Amino acid sequence: MSNPRKPTPSYLFHKQTGRARAVWTDQTGTRRDKLLPGAYDSAESRTAFAKLQLEYEAAPAMTSVTARGITVAEVLLAYVGHAESHYRGPDGEPTDENRHIKTVVRFVRELYGAIPAAEFGPLALKAVRQKFVEQKWSRKSVNARVERVRRIFKWAVAEELIPPVIFQALTAVSGLQRGRSPARETESIKPVEDALVDAMLLHVNRHVRGLIEFQRLTGCRPGEACRIRRCDIDTNDSVWVYKPTAHKTAWKGKTRVIVIGPRAQALLREYFTSDTSDFLFSPVRAVAEFRADRAANRKTPKYPSHVKWNESRRIGTKRKRPPAARYNRRAYLTAVLRACDRASPPVGELARRANESVAKWWSRLTSEQRAAVKAWRRAHHWHPNQLRHTFATRVRKEHGLEAAQVLLGHAKADVTQVYAERNAALATAIAAQIG
Repeated sequence: MSNPRKPTPSYLFHKQTGRARAVWTDQTGTRRDKLLPGAYDSAESRTAFAKLQLEYEAAPAMTSVTARGITVAEVLLAYVGHAESHYRGPDGEPTDENRHIKTVVRFVRELYGAIPAAEFGPLALKAVRQKFVEQKWSRKSVNARVERVRRIFKWAVAEELIPPVIFQALTAVSGLQRGRSPARETESIKPVEDALVDAMLLHVNRHVRGLIEFQRLTGCRPGEACRIRRCDIDTNDSVWVYKPTAHKTAWKGKTRVIVIGPRAQALLREYFTSDTSDFLFSPVRAVAEFRADRAANRKTPKYPSHVKWNESRRIGTKRKRPPAARYNRRAYLTAVLRACDRASPPVGELARRANESVAKWWSRLTSEQRAAVKAWRRAHHWHPNQLRHTFATRVRKEHGLEAAQVLLGHAKADVTQVYAERNAALATAIAAQIG
Protein backbone atom coordinates (compact mmCIF):
# COMPACT_ATOMS: atom_id res chain seq x y z
CA MET A 1 0.00 0.00 0.00
CA SER A 2 1.45 3.37 -1.07
CA ASN A 3 2.07 6.12 1.44
CA PRO A 4 -0.66 8.77 1.61
CA ARG A 5 0.10 12.10 -0.05
CA LYS A 6 1.12 14.85 2.34
CA PRO A 7 -0.25 18.28 1.35
CA THR A 8 2.30 20.09 3.54
CA PRO A 9 6.12 20.01 3.10
CA SER A 10 8.08 17.39 5.04
CA TYR A 11 11.71 17.80 6.14
CA LEU A 12 13.66 14.71 4.95
CA PHE A 13 17.23 13.46 4.46
CA HIS A 14 18.66 13.25 0.91
CA LYS A 15 20.89 10.13 0.78
CA GLN A 16 22.92 11.01 -2.35
CA THR A 17 24.07 14.44 -1.19
CA GLY A 18 23.64 14.35 2.57
CA ARG A 19 21.61 17.54 2.34
CA ALA A 20 18.08 18.21 3.55
CA ARG A 21 15.11 18.18 1.21
CA ALA A 22 11.43 19.19 1.35
CA VAL A 23 8.77 16.89 -0.12
CA TRP A 24 5.06 17.62 -0.58
CA THR A 25 2.11 17.19 -2.96
CA ASP A 26 0.63 20.45 -4.24
CA GLN A 27 -3.02 21.21 -5.10
CA THR A 28 -2.49 20.13 -8.70
CA GLY A 29 -1.72 16.60 -7.49
CA THR A 30 1.97 16.90 -8.43
CA ARG A 31 4.64 15.60 -6.06
CA ARG A 32 7.25 18.29 -5.32
CA ASP A 33 10.84 17.61 -4.16
CA LYS A 34 13.15 20.52 -3.36
CA LEU A 35 16.73 20.39 -2.09
CA LEU A 36 17.45 22.80 0.73
CA PRO A 37 20.75 24.65 1.25
CA GLY A 38 23.14 23.30 3.84
CA ALA A 39 23.61 19.86 5.39
CA TYR A 40 20.81 17.86 6.93
CA ASP A 41 19.70 19.19 10.34
CA SER A 42 21.92 22.26 10.00
CA ALA A 43 20.73 25.72 11.02
CA GLU A 44 20.87 26.85 7.38
CA SER A 45 18.61 24.04 6.14
CA ARG A 46 16.19 24.44 9.06
CA THR A 47 15.88 28.18 8.33
CA ALA A 48 15.25 27.48 4.64
CA PHE A 49 12.61 24.87 5.51
CA ALA A 50 10.86 27.24 7.92
CA LYS A 51 10.77 29.87 5.16
CA LEU A 52 9.32 27.29 2.75
CA GLN A 53 6.60 26.40 5.26
CA LEU A 54 5.59 30.06 5.59
CA GLU A 55 5.46 30.44 1.80
CA TYR A 56 3.37 27.31 1.47
CA GLU A 57 0.95 28.44 4.19
CA ALA A 58 0.42 31.69 2.28
CA ALA A 59 0.16 29.94 -1.11
CA PRO A 60 -0.75 26.21 -0.95
CA ALA A 61 -0.48 25.83 -4.75
CA MET A 62 3.07 27.14 -4.84
CA THR A 63 5.65 25.67 -7.18
CA SER A 64 8.67 26.97 -9.01
CA VAL A 65 8.36 28.58 -12.43
CA THR A 66 11.55 26.83 -13.40
CA ALA A 67 9.97 23.46 -12.66
CA ARG A 68 8.50 21.30 -15.41
CA GLY A 69 5.92 23.04 -17.61
CA ILE A 70 2.65 23.12 -15.74
CA THR A 71 -0.42 22.54 -17.92
CA VAL A 72 -3.50 24.72 -18.19
CA ALA A 73 -5.56 21.94 -16.59
CA GLU A 74 -3.27 21.91 -13.54
CA VAL A 75 -3.59 25.70 -13.18
CA LEU A 76 -7.38 25.42 -13.41
CA LEU A 77 -7.49 22.61 -10.84
CA ALA A 78 -5.38 24.59 -8.40
CA TYR A 79 -7.53 27.71 -8.85
CA VAL A 80 -10.78 25.82 -8.27
CA GLY A 81 -9.41 24.62 -4.94
CA HIS A 82 -8.50 28.20 -4.07
CA ALA A 83 -11.91 29.54 -5.15
CA GLU A 84 -13.84 27.01 -3.07
CA SER A 85 -12.19 28.29 0.10
CA HIS A 86 -11.96 31.96 -0.90
CA TYR A 87 -15.41 32.76 -2.29
CA ARG A 88 -17.52 32.07 0.77
CA GLY A 89 -19.93 34.20 2.73
CA PRO A 90 -19.68 34.98 6.45
CA ASP A 91 -21.82 31.90 7.16
CA GLY A 92 -19.35 29.67 5.30
CA GLU A 93 -21.64 28.95 2.36
CA PRO A 94 -20.04 29.17 -1.11
CA THR A 95 -21.09 32.20 -3.13
CA ASP A 96 -22.43 32.25 -6.70
CA GLU A 97 -18.94 33.13 -7.91
CA ASN A 98 -17.90 29.49 -7.47
CA ARG A 99 -20.60 28.41 -9.93
CA HIS A 100 -19.47 31.01 -12.49
CA ILE A 101 -15.83 30.00 -12.10
CA LYS A 102 -16.60 26.32 -12.67
CA THR A 103 -18.48 27.21 -15.86
CA VAL A 104 -15.46 29.13 -17.16
CA VAL A 105 -13.04 26.40 -16.11
CA ARG A 106 -15.04 23.76 -18.00
CA PHE A 107 -14.76 25.61 -21.31
CA VAL A 108 -11.07 26.46 -20.92
CA ARG A 109 -10.21 22.90 -19.92
CA GLU A 110 -12.06 21.39 -22.89
CA LEU A 111 -10.22 23.64 -25.37
CA TYR A 112 -6.74 24.03 -23.89
CA GLY A 113 -6.45 21.82 -20.81
CA ALA A 114 -3.65 19.65 -22.19
CA ILE A 115 -1.28 22.39 -23.39
CA PRO A 116 1.43 23.97 -21.19
CA ALA A 117 0.18 27.05 -19.41
CA ALA A 118 3.07 29.04 -20.90
CA GLU A 119 1.47 28.58 -24.35
CA PHE A 120 -1.90 30.06 -23.38
CA GLY A 121 -1.79 33.47 -25.00
CA PRO A 122 -4.12 36.15 -26.39
CA LEU A 123 -5.25 34.05 -29.36
CA ALA A 124 -6.24 31.21 -27.03
CA LEU A 125 -8.20 33.63 -24.88
CA LYS A 126 -9.98 34.97 -27.97
CA ALA A 127 -10.87 31.41 -28.98
CA VAL A 128 -12.38 30.81 -25.54
CA ARG A 129 -14.26 34.09 -25.85
CA GLN A 130 -15.66 33.00 -29.23
CA LYS A 131 -16.88 29.80 -27.58
CA PHE A 132 -18.73 31.94 -25.04
CA VAL A 133 -20.34 33.95 -27.86
CA GLU A 134 -21.50 30.73 -29.52
CA GLN A 135 -23.37 29.85 -26.33
CA LYS A 136 -25.66 32.85 -27.06
CA TRP A 137 -24.52 34.57 -23.88
CA SER A 138 -24.90 38.34 -23.74
CA ARG A 139 -21.97 40.65 -24.39
CA LYS A 140 -21.72 41.66 -20.74
CA SER A 141 -21.73 38.01 -19.64
CA VAL A 142 -19.03 37.15 -22.18
CA ASN A 143 -16.82 40.00 -20.98
CA ALA A 144 -17.35 38.99 -17.34
CA ARG A 145 -16.36 35.39 -18.08
CA VAL A 146 -13.29 36.44 -20.05
CA GLU A 147 -12.26 38.56 -17.07
CA ARG A 148 -12.57 35.47 -14.86
CA VAL A 149 -10.16 33.60 -17.16
CA ARG A 150 -7.68 36.46 -16.81
CA ARG A 151 -8.18 36.39 -13.04
CA ILE A 152 -7.23 32.70 -12.97
CA PHE A 153 -3.90 33.35 -14.68
CA LYS A 154 -3.29 36.46 -12.57
CA TRP A 155 -3.71 34.30 -9.47
CA ALA A 156 -1.33 31.69 -10.98
CA VAL A 157 1.31 34.40 -11.42
CA ALA A 158 0.91 35.45 -7.78
CA GLU A 159 1.36 31.82 -6.72
CA GLU A 160 4.49 31.51 -8.93
CA LEU A 161 2.86 28.79 -10.99
CA ILE A 162 3.51 30.62 -14.28
CA PRO A 163 5.74 33.51 -15.42
CA PRO A 164 4.23 37.02 -15.21
CA VAL A 165 4.54 37.52 -18.96
CA ILE A 166 1.59 35.17 -19.55
CA PHE A 167 -0.88 37.33 -17.65
CA GLN A 168 0.59 40.50 -19.15
CA ALA A 169 -0.10 39.14 -22.63
CA LEU A 170 -3.71 38.26 -21.73
CA THR A 171 -4.40 41.84 -20.62
CA ALA A 172 -3.94 42.91 -24.28
CA VAL A 173 -7.32 41.31 -25.12
CA SER A 174 -9.92 44.03 -24.68
CA GLY A 175 -13.59 43.45 -23.94
CA LEU A 176 -16.27 43.26 -26.58
CA GLN A 177 -17.83 46.64 -27.36
CA ARG A 178 -21.50 47.44 -27.86
CA GLY A 179 -22.56 47.19 -31.49
CA ARG A 180 -19.14 45.94 -32.58
CA SER A 181 -19.36 42.25 -31.76
CA PRO A 182 -21.56 39.28 -32.65
CA ALA A 183 -22.59 38.82 -29.01
CA ARG A 184 -26.20 39.65 -28.28
CA GLU A 185 -27.11 42.77 -26.35
CA THR A 186 -29.43 42.84 -23.36
CA GLU A 187 -31.84 45.53 -22.31
CA SER A 188 -31.26 47.40 -19.07
CA ILE A 189 -33.32 46.29 -16.09
CA LYS A 190 -36.57 48.24 -15.87
CA PRO A 191 -39.11 48.60 -13.04
CA VAL A 192 -41.96 46.10 -13.06
CA GLU A 193 -45.57 47.25 -13.15
CA ASP A 194 -47.56 46.67 -9.98
CA ALA A 195 -50.40 45.07 -11.96
CA LEU A 196 -48.04 42.41 -13.31
CA VAL A 197 -46.84 41.59 -9.78
CA ASP A 198 -50.34 41.55 -8.30
CA ALA A 199 -51.54 39.14 -11.01
CA MET A 200 -49.09 36.42 -9.96
CA LEU A 201 -49.32 36.78 -6.16
CA LEU A 202 -52.22 34.30 -6.08
CA HIS A 203 -49.99 31.64 -7.66
CA VAL A 204 -47.21 31.56 -5.04
CA ASN A 205 -47.11 30.25 -1.49
CA ARG A 206 -47.29 32.49 1.56
CA HIS A 207 -43.53 32.68 2.03
CA VAL A 208 -42.69 33.68 -1.55
CA ARG A 209 -45.50 36.22 -1.33
CA GLY A 210 -43.85 37.60 1.80
CA LEU A 211 -40.51 37.91 0.01
CA ILE A 212 -42.14 39.87 -2.80
CA GLU A 213 -44.04 42.21 -0.51
CA PHE A 214 -40.99 42.80 1.70
CA GLN A 215 -38.94 43.81 -1.33
CA ARG A 216 -41.69 46.12 -2.54
CA LEU A 217 -41.78 47.89 0.84
CA THR A 218 -38.02 48.15 1.50
CA GLY A 219 -36.25 47.99 -1.87
CA CYS A 220 -33.75 45.44 -0.58
CA ARG A 221 -31.94 42.96 -2.80
CA PRO A 222 -33.43 39.46 -3.28
CA GLY A 223 -30.59 37.82 -1.36
CA GLU A 224 -31.01 40.20 1.55
CA ALA A 225 -34.73 39.41 1.75
CA CYS A 226 -34.04 35.67 1.67
CA ARG A 227 -31.61 35.86 4.61
CA ILE A 228 -33.70 37.93 7.02
CA ARG A 229 -34.08 36.54 10.54
CA ARG A 230 -35.69 37.97 13.64
CA CYS A 231 -32.37 38.06 15.47
CA ASP A 232 -30.90 40.31 12.75
CA ILE A 233 -33.57 43.01 13.25
CA ASP A 234 -33.31 45.79 15.80
CA THR A 235 -36.91 46.31 16.95
CA ASN A 236 -36.24 48.80 19.77
CA ASP A 237 -37.38 51.90 17.86
CA SER A 238 -40.53 52.75 15.95
CA VAL A 239 -38.63 52.11 12.71
CA TRP A 240 -36.86 48.76 12.71
CA VAL A 241 -33.33 48.31 11.39
CA TYR A 242 -32.21 45.17 9.60
CA LYS A 243 -28.48 44.55 9.09
CA PRO A 244 -27.91 41.50 6.87
CA THR A 245 -25.03 39.25 7.91
CA ALA A 246 -24.18 38.73 4.22
CA HIS A 247 -24.71 41.18 1.39
CA LYS A 248 -23.22 42.30 -1.91
CA THR A 249 -20.53 44.62 -0.53
CA ALA A 250 -19.73 42.78 2.71
CA TRP A 251 -16.35 41.69 1.33
CA LYS A 252 -15.40 45.37 1.07
CA GLY A 253 -16.01 45.84 4.78
CA LYS A 254 -19.18 47.88 4.25
CA THR A 255 -22.29 47.64 6.43
CA ARG A 256 -25.74 47.33 4.88
CA VAL A 257 -28.64 48.90 6.76
CA ILE A 258 -32.26 48.32 5.72
CA VAL A 259 -34.93 50.36 7.46
CA ILE A 260 -38.31 48.72 8.02
CA GLY A 261 -41.39 50.91 8.34
CA PRO A 262 -44.78 50.15 9.90
CA ARG A 263 -46.25 48.33 6.87
CA ALA A 264 -43.20 46.11 6.49
CA GLN A 265 -43.21 45.47 10.26
CA ALA A 266 -46.80 44.25 10.14
CA LEU A 267 -45.83 41.97 7.26
CA LEU A 268 -42.86 40.44 9.09
CA ARG A 269 -44.81 39.80 12.29
CA GLU A 270 -46.87 37.22 10.38
CA TYR A 271 -43.69 35.15 9.88
CA PHE A 272 -42.17 35.40 13.36
CA THR A 273 -41.58 32.08 15.15
CA SER A 274 -40.57 31.20 18.70
CA ASP A 275 -36.96 30.71 17.55
CA THR A 276 -35.43 34.10 16.68
CA SER A 277 -32.72 32.44 14.56
CA ASP A 278 -35.28 30.98 12.13
CA PHE A 279 -35.35 32.43 8.64
CA LEU A 280 -38.65 34.26 8.26
CA PHE A 281 -39.25 33.05 4.71
CA SER A 282 -38.58 29.32 4.78
CA PRO A 283 -39.22 26.53 2.22
CA VAL A 284 -39.38 24.01 5.06
CA ARG A 285 -42.29 25.79 6.71
CA ALA A 286 -43.89 26.48 3.32
CA VAL A 287 -43.98 22.74 2.55
CA ALA A 288 -45.27 21.93 6.04
CA GLU A 289 -48.04 24.51 5.68
CA PHE A 290 -48.99 23.16 2.27
CA ARG A 291 -49.26 19.60 3.58
CA ALA A 292 -51.26 20.69 6.62
CA ASP A 293 -53.66 22.68 4.43
CA ARG A 294 -54.05 19.77 2.05
CA ALA A 295 -54.81 17.40 4.92
CA ALA A 296 -57.34 19.83 6.41
CA ASN A 297 -59.19 20.13 3.09
CA ARG A 298 -59.22 16.39 2.51
CA LYS A 299 -62.71 15.14 1.51
CA THR A 300 -62.32 11.43 2.31
CA PRO A 301 -61.42 10.35 5.86
CA LYS A 302 -58.08 8.73 6.65
CA TYR A 303 -58.94 5.05 7.11
CA PRO A 304 -56.55 3.13 9.41
CA SER A 305 -55.65 0.70 6.63
CA HIS A 306 -54.82 3.57 4.29
CA VAL A 307 -52.64 5.28 6.93
CA LYS A 308 -50.81 2.03 7.64
CA TRP A 309 -50.20 1.44 3.94
CA ASN A 310 -48.81 4.96 3.49
CA GLU A 311 -46.50 4.53 6.47
CA SER A 312 -45.17 1.27 5.04
CA ARG A 313 -44.35 3.05 1.80
CA ARG A 314 -42.41 5.78 3.60
CA ILE A 315 -40.06 3.31 5.34
CA GLY A 316 -36.56 3.74 3.98
CA THR A 317 -37.56 6.54 1.63
CA LYS A 318 -35.87 9.93 1.71
CA ARG A 319 -36.16 12.92 -0.56
CA LYS A 320 -33.07 13.50 -2.66
CA ARG A 321 -33.32 17.22 -2.04
CA PRO A 322 -35.38 18.08 1.05
CA PRO A 323 -36.66 21.64 1.49
CA ALA A 324 -34.01 24.11 2.61
CA ALA A 325 -34.15 26.27 5.72
CA ARG A 326 -34.25 29.42 3.59
CA TYR A 327 -34.73 30.48 0.01
CA ASN A 328 -31.76 31.42 -2.11
CA ARG A 329 -31.86 33.80 -5.05
CA ARG A 330 -32.19 31.06 -7.66
CA ALA A 331 -35.03 29.27 -5.85
CA TYR A 332 -36.80 32.59 -5.35
CA LEU A 333 -36.42 33.45 -9.06
CA THR A 334 -37.68 30.01 -10.11
CA ALA A 335 -40.80 30.38 -7.95
CA VAL A 336 -41.53 33.81 -9.46
CA LEU A 337 -41.07 32.66 -13.07
CA ARG A 338 -43.29 29.62 -12.59
CA ALA A 339 -45.97 31.78 -11.00
CA CYS A 340 -45.75 34.16 -13.96
CA ASP A 341 -46.41 31.23 -16.31
CA ARG A 342 -49.45 30.20 -14.28
CA ALA A 343 -50.78 33.75 -14.02
CA SER A 344 -50.29 34.63 -17.71
CA PRO A 345 -50.10 31.43 -19.79
CA PRO A 346 -49.82 31.61 -23.60
CA VAL A 347 -53.18 31.61 -25.35
CA GLY A 348 -54.59 30.08 -28.52
CA GLU A 349 -52.44 27.60 -30.39
CA LEU A 350 -49.52 28.39 -28.10
CA ALA A 351 -51.32 27.18 -24.96
CA ARG A 352 -50.74 23.81 -23.34
CA ARG A 353 -53.64 21.41 -23.78
CA ALA A 354 -55.40 19.64 -20.95
CA ASN A 355 -53.33 16.79 -19.43
CA GLU A 356 -50.43 17.63 -21.77
CA SER A 357 -46.95 17.42 -20.31
CA VAL A 358 -44.43 20.18 -20.86
CA ALA A 359 -42.25 17.92 -23.00
CA LYS A 360 -45.12 16.93 -25.30
CA TRP A 361 -46.36 20.50 -25.47
CA TRP A 362 -42.93 21.82 -26.46
CA SER A 363 -42.35 19.06 -29.05
CA ARG A 364 -45.74 19.81 -30.61
CA LEU A 365 -44.89 23.45 -31.24
CA THR A 366 -43.13 24.55 -34.41
CA SER A 367 -39.96 26.64 -34.31
CA GLU A 368 -42.01 29.78 -35.02
CA GLN A 369 -44.44 28.94 -32.24
CA ARG A 370 -41.61 28.32 -29.80
CA ALA A 371 -40.19 31.73 -30.67
CA ALA A 372 -43.65 33.21 -30.06
CA VAL A 373 -43.85 31.51 -26.65
CA LYS A 374 -40.44 32.92 -25.68
CA ALA A 375 -41.56 36.39 -26.76
CA TRP A 376 -44.75 35.97 -24.71
CA ARG A 377 -42.72 35.01 -21.66
CA ARG A 378 -40.40 37.99 -22.06
CA ALA A 379 -43.45 40.25 -22.07
CA HIS A 380 -45.12 38.65 -19.03
CA HIS A 381 -42.13 37.52 -16.94
CA TRP A 382 -40.33 39.62 -14.36
CA HIS A 383 -37.59 38.86 -11.87
CA PRO A 384 -37.20 39.87 -8.21
CA ASN A 385 -34.45 42.43 -8.80
CA GLN A 386 -36.94 44.53 -10.77
CA LEU A 387 -38.80 45.17 -7.52
CA ARG A 388 -35.73 47.05 -6.30
CA HIS A 389 -35.83 49.21 -9.43
CA THR A 390 -39.55 49.89 -8.92
CA PHE A 391 -38.92 50.94 -5.31
CA ALA A 392 -36.02 53.20 -6.33
CA THR A 393 -38.07 54.89 -9.04
CA ARG A 394 -40.97 55.59 -6.69
CA VAL A 395 -38.72 56.97 -3.92
CA ARG A 396 -36.81 59.18 -6.33
CA LYS A 397 -40.03 60.54 -7.78
CA GLU A 398 -41.58 61.34 -4.40
CA HIS A 399 -38.55 62.17 -2.23
CA GLY A 400 -35.61 62.85 -4.55
CA LEU A 401 -32.38 61.14 -5.62
CA GLU A 402 -30.62 61.47 -2.26
CA ALA A 403 -33.44 59.63 -0.46
CA ALA A 404 -33.30 56.82 -3.00
CA GLN A 405 -29.52 56.62 -2.60
CA VAL A 406 -29.77 56.26 1.19
CA LEU A 407 -32.53 53.64 1.13
CA LEU A 408 -30.83 51.55 -1.55
CA GLY A 409 -27.52 51.65 0.34
CA HIS A 410 -25.45 53.11 -2.51
CA ALA A 411 -22.22 54.97 -1.81
CA LYS A 412 -22.59 57.11 -4.95
CA ALA A 413 -25.64 58.75 -6.46
CA ASP A 414 -24.67 57.78 -10.01
CA VAL A 415 -25.18 54.13 -9.06
CA THR A 416 -28.65 54.96 -7.80
CA GLN A 417 -29.55 56.50 -11.16
CA VAL A 418 -29.11 53.08 -12.73
CA TYR A 419 -31.90 51.78 -10.49
CA ALA A 420 -34.16 54.82 -10.34
CA GLU A 421 -35.88 55.69 -13.61
CA ARG A 422 -36.06 59.39 -14.30
CA ASN A 423 -39.44 61.07 -13.81
CA ALA A 424 -40.70 61.25 -17.38
CA ALA A 425 -43.90 63.00 -16.30
CA LEU A 426 -41.91 65.85 -14.76
CA ALA A 427 -39.78 66.21 -17.87
CA THR A 428 -42.91 66.29 -20.04
CA ALA A 429 -44.51 69.00 -17.88
CA ILE A 430 -41.39 71.18 -18.02
CA ALA A 431 -41.06 70.72 -21.77
CA ALA A 432 -44.67 71.75 -22.20
CA GLN A 433 -43.99 74.99 -20.34
CA ILE A 434 -40.68 76.03 -21.88
CA GLY A 435 -40.76 74.26 -25.23
